[in-house]
Amino acid sequence: MRQIEQRESRIHRFYTIREVIVITTLSRATIYRKMAAGSFPACISISEGRVAWLDRDIEEWCASRIPKKSE
Repeated sequence: MRQIEQRESRIHRFYTIREVIVITTLSRATIYRKMAAGSFPACISISEGRVAWLDRDIEEWCASRIPKKSE
C-alpha cells in the first residue's frame, strides 16, 4: 500500500514532444495520428502555444506495448 501512496503523491514531470519522440521512437506525425485515433495518451496544454505529456501517461503507454509472458 505504501508504494501506491508514494507513486500517487510523487511530483509528475512533463515530457515535450521531442522527449516523447525519443522515449517512444515514434515520429511526431505518428504520435499525433495515434492521439487522433485514441490509441496514444493525449497531450495537455501547459501554457499558450505549449503542450506536454504527463510522464506517467507515456510510461504506462510504453509498458502496455510490452507483450505479456504466458505462464
